[in-house]
Amino acid sequence: MAEAAGLSQSTVGRIWRAFGLKPHRSETFKLSSDPFFVEKVRDVVGLYMAPPQKAIVLCVDEKSQVQALDRTQPLLPMEPGQAERGTHDYVRNGTTSLFAALNVATGEVLGKCFKRHRHQEFLKFLEAIDATVPKEPGVEVHIVMDNYGTHKTAAVKRWFLRHPAYHVHFTPTSSSWLNQVERFFAEITEKRIRRGVFRSVAALERAILEYLEEHNKNPRSFVWTADADLILNRVKKVCERISDSGH
Repeated sequence: MAEAAGLSQSTVGRIWRAFGLKPHRSETFKLSSDPFFVEKVRDVVGLYMAPPQKAIVLCVDEKSQVQALDRTQPLLPMEPGQAERGTHDYVRNGTTSLFAALNVATGEVLGKCFKRHRHQEFLKFLEAIDATVPKEPGVEVHIVMDNYGTHKTAAVKRWFLRHPAYHVHFTPTSSSWLNQVERFFAEITEKRIRRGVFRSVAALERAILEYLEEHNKNPRSFVWTADADLILNRVKKVCERISDSGH
């Protein structure tokens, strides 16, 4: 850049810092092509910011194919001036799928591990959710989930028909960031799964359930601050930038 612009490298560096430019970095994005994107955003965000009275709002999803990974050599523990070190290669010892339901109001998470993530397992998880819901008059359950095929099978639709107190709210396609349980998945991945050493699927599942138990001892809800108009305006600006990019 310095050679092309006829400037010194230090001048280019100062300009980049002044404008917050980091050309060595790149990020990804994806815009939803859902024809009902606006309506779904307003629906889901409205649940977060102004839920109906006596309503329980649950964000539901699966973290599928969680791998039980063991390092090929023992970890070297942290020392003064030296971070923990582990081998870059690993041994795969199987997978599990974590089904989770985040209570938006309380931050509590109900989680179950299954070997597979078909609609049969999803139905079992719905039954587990229903077993925890207070059976009080007027209590309704609003479930936020994505458009994964498992969530829309005929058997699942029949389950919801048999449980009229449940109301389903689908996030727009390619918009998993609207589902608050994804934030919990990010936390458990960073704090427990990614740094763990698991010699079996059973060990991995024990670690996940222990993390859930500890989390629910002092749960904290995520604070959702972006209203629908703010989100939609940000998406609009990205669309405008794309249309002006020449691509």
